[in-house]
Amino acid sequence: MKDNLIKTAFVGFGEINSPQELIREMCLQAREEVESLGVEVATTGHVTDDPEGKDVQRAIDDLSRQDFDSLIVCLAGWIPSHAVISITEAFKDKPMVLWGLAGKMENGRVVTPAPQAGTTALRKVFGDLGYKFRYVYNIIGKPSPLGTIQNFLLAATAAKNLRSTKVGMMGFRDMKLYNTLYEGLSLKEKIGTEIEYFEMLEMFQLSQQADTKEIAGILKKMKTEWEFEQEADEGFLKKGIACYLAIKEIAEKNKFGAISLKDVDGMKKILDFPPAMIFMLLSDEMNLCTIPENDAMGAVTQLVVKQLTGQSAAYLEFYEFFENSVLMGVPDYVPAEVVEGKIKVKPAAFGNIGGGLLNISTMKTGRLTLARLSNTGNRYSMHICTGEGKLKAWEEAGWDYPAPQLPSLDIHLDVPVDDFVQKISGQHYIIAYGDHTGPLKDYCYLKNIEVV
Repeated sequence: MKDNLIKTAFVGFGEINSPQELIREMCLQAREEVESLGVEVATTGHVTDDPEGKDVQRAIDDLSRQDFDSLIVCLAGWIPSHAVISITEAFKDKPMVLWGLAGKMENGRVVTPAPQAGTTALRKVFGDLGYKFRYVYNIIGKPSPLGTIQNFLLAATAAKNLRSTKVGMMGFRDMKLYNTLYEGLSLKEKIGTEIEYFEMLEMFQLSQQADTKEIAGILKKMKTEWEFEQEADEGFLKKGIACYLAIKEIAEKNKFGAISLKDVDGMKKILDFPPAMIFMLLSDEMNLCTIPENDAMGAVTQLVVKQLTGQSAAYLEFYEFFENSVLMGVPDYVPAEVVEGKIKVKPAAFGNIGGGLLNISTMKTGRLTLARLSNTGNRYSMHICTGEGKLKAWEEAGWDYPAPQLPSLDIHLDVPVDDFVQKISGQHYIIAYGDHTGPLKDYCYLKNIEVV
């Protein structure tokens, strides 16, 4: 994804009396390793502690003309701390990586320009100066810690990008829930995300004006790409597409990155239209994060997870706990990205709620990460856990017979279930396939968010 492009700056260091060609080669190799990660690197020549400070000033001038989100301070050898601090103080607002390279073995002997003499003289100083940084080091004969570096750089870029994100919220506090609420000022200060509201009436009025040709085009695509287990009323489908087009217009105008709708007490109660297919279109056609029930913190978690992983950041909710797993699913929809095979849908009704188009697709299995951001006043925390998603046959009581197999996963956690359950902060958690604890924890560190 274009907005996930990592932009960093790289400055190599070595003492003026060290072999300059060796320092240059070590710094160049390290920089090329960073670039091999697909990272855009702003750079300058390596810096020494020359008495006139020309290298330091040149590096500051070079980097000041370039755009980057983080700074790699790479020591190829010993360097007096003042030469490094003169540069880092000019960019102290940037997250940093303090990276010590390693020497080599020659004829059974270690040959080193003493990089860890330089990094150890700086590690505590960086902390005392209030820098947000990650300290890493190479070991002779071992690969560079590129995974750790990449996670931190990714978190730094995500932190910057999220400062300008917005969630579009139609309605407020669906079902009078508490844990879907948020505190606007602290959210703005901590993450940068704005929650902006639009009215259901505005959406409805725009839907009445939707272009019939555009509706027909989307309907044709749906019938081609979705597998309908039972025939759905065409008028119902067209109404849903019109609502989608209305929200699409609102989202594009306001540059929303995520959408949440008042679901049970809004779309279903007032418009008699369960919004599952609207969410599916918003997610799959517009690449927006989507979550029901005015879940503000769930939507913000989605934006964070999407920035860090590039995935759709689907939501799941809890249904049952077992000794070694938790059953999670959705009573409405999932993005196409998390579906195994073709999207499957069917008309279905639940209890007193009118019939709608329900997504009954089978979800992809495998390793995944669960996360949810929450707050108590201005104190923010993120609950993070990994596990293995597997399929399980089950049904939710209350659906028309025969009850649908809802999109779901039986997630076998990497921690004891009770340890996880006692930290749960809401009914909705966000998933991403793979283990993404590294960048999530780095992001939380950069934003002073507690990891639980």
